[in-house]
Amino acid sequence: MQVVNIHDAKTQLSKLLELVQSGTDVVIAKSGTPIARLIPYAPVKRKIAAPGAMAGKVWIADDFDAPLDDAFDCLNADAA
Repeated sequence: MQVVNIHDAKTQLSKLLELVQSGTDVVIAKSGTPIARLIPYAPVKRKIAAPGAMAGKVWIADDFDAPLDDAFDCLNADAA
């Protein structure tokens, strides 16, 4: 890993990109504090499904949002 300051990164960008391409990570720092890292580009391995791609594959019960009736009565029993 190579650390360079912002000024050097601006003036030597081509050289730094060659380093990254060869496998070296480059950290860009401001006043000695790392703020960014240059790493080789890696394409996304799995594409995000288009909206609606799961149509017909997901099922939600008709009473999904129905009240739970007395499911929480035990919480009120201690308060009484």
